[in-house]
Amino acid sequence: MTAVRIERLELSDTQTLRGCLEVRRAVHAADDPPESPKSARVLGGWLRCGWLGNPGEVWIAAGPDAGGVAAWYRLDLPDLENLDRAWLHILVHPARQRQGIGRALLRHAAGRAAAAGRAILGGEVRDGSAGDRFAAAAGATPGVAGTLRELDLRTAPAGKFAAVRADAERASSGYSLVSWTGPTPEEYLDRMAALINAFGDAPRDAGVQAESWDAARVRERSDGPLEILGVRRYTVAAVHDATGELAGMSQLDVDPEYPELGHQALTTVTRPHRGHRLGLLVKTAMLDWLATAEPKLERIVTGNAADNEHMIAVNDALGFRLCPPAFHTVELAIPGALG
Repeated sequence: MTAVRIERLELSDTQTLRGCLEVRRAVHAADDPPESPKSARVLGGWLRCGWLGNPGEVWIAAGPDAGGVAAWYRLDLPDLENLDRAWLHILVHPARQRQGIGRALLRHAAGRAAAAGRAILGGEVRDGSAGDRFAAAAGATPGVAGTLRELDLRTAPAGKFAAVRADAERASSGYSLVSWTGPTPEEYLDRMAALINAFGDAPRDAGVQAESWDAARVRERSDGPLEILGVRRYTVAAVHDATGELAGMSQLDVDPEYPELGHQALTTVTRPHRGHRLGLLVKTAMLDWLATAEPKLERIVTGNAADNEHMIAVNDALGFRLCPPAFHTVELAIPGALG
């Protein structure tokens, strides 16, 4: 077994951050080909604040590799819900796997999580990947299954999105569209919080609490990280004309260093307004907008819970195609990870 030196990552250390980026690129090339490598800014921003601003910490397994990094993990420690849990993202360079490095990092992360009062480690792995095998060997329990889908804009038939949008508009009389880039405008913060709360009925592992959002949380935790991450975020929302409620919305992020790839963020429709094809409406409006706002965009990648039939049907109607590998969540009791 390789001796492992584990050190806390100094986020101001650009050389070590570059090493973390190289590890991520190597792992994703092996296990997650649909994904584009993140830019140094986006990865560094995520290591600093996560996607939603939760507290967290990053540790590396030092080594002679490029940038001095053989492996690393980010431990996400939610502070508003799920206080019994920590979310772990751990990556070991393919050339350094099966040397005990991942197991050493797992024990270290479990110790840090236990010190923070957590009892469960959660994560996500690609089916059949090295991470999947590692989680199974550690005794993790599989949870919610998901699938990746990709829309190739280069091969989409001419007029397809316009036809789908026209059908959606006929079914969504009484709704109007609004859109913005970057942070949520002040006038929509409260309504955006209510809309995000509607996502609370999405599939999740047993025992995982739904998040509770208000305007301040949208501003601080959803919008706040955008400048640090450096992504361009686009939002299209459907407004119920009679009440002014935000009834549905879709968000998409683009890493400026990789403008050919769009990452689908949240798409949701509130329960009282489902059945009006609002999911299709906001997503086709997004595609129309991106055609001019992001002229280099070629592909959009999205993930869905495998049993989210409604959103899968929306994506199928737009021409998204399954893009292996699938993924699933995993959970591990921290005492077992410390063994």
